Amino acid sequence: MQQVEPADTKRRLMDAAGEVFSEKGFKAATVREICRVASANVAAVHYHFGDKEGLYKALLVEAFENGLRRYPPNLHLGPEAGCEERLFAFVHSFLLRTLGSERFAWCGKLMARELHEPTEALDHIVERYILPLTEQLRTIVAEIMGGEAKAGDTRTLHCTMSVVGQCQYIFRSRSVIGRLIPDLRFDEAGIEALARHITTFSLSALRNLPPVEPEPA
Repeated sequence: MQQVEPADTKRRLMDAAGEVFSEKGFKAATVREICRVASANVAAVHYHFGDKEGLYKALLVEAFENGLRRYPPNLHLGPEAGCEERLFAFVHSFLLRTLGSERFAWCGKLMARELHEPTEALDHIVERYILPLTEQLRTIVAEIMGGEAKAGDTRTLHCTMSVVGQCQYIFRSRSVIGRLIPDLRFDEAGIEALARHITTFSLSALRNLPPVEPEPA
């Protein structure tokens, strides 16, 4: 009888957990169902992850790590790249990470569930991944806005949220968009076209913002 290696069991648990958590959410998913899908003993979850919460947190971390490793926010641009190129790379990488349909297609769905029904793991994800990504985008947005715009001011933050909001809309409303625009593709070429549209739209808005009105006396 062939012996199952612990590393193989851990991998099967992660893959099974990705499917189950993304479909049912953290609360409804059970360790027993995950182990059934993974063909693993319930005790294996405790051995490798401690408990259900530990497995879920490890899964979220893997989802971000895999996505950022494959599609980093600068898409490997050189240091000489301008702010327009960097904005397109950021938007394009965001869409590639969330709309991809490869082996880890559950990653985007899992994160959507986490944002809709946050768990204690969200604080860790925000601090380790989302905050650094947001700061990076705020720097790009401030450079595009020019003038006295700074990455830390409120207006720049609002503009940054507007850019991300366009990406999030496509991510969250993909099933609706598919019904409204049946011919819209979410393959590699389609995702690039969406990224270029969001970038062009955002550049136009950021460069044509009305002056800030002075505070009333």
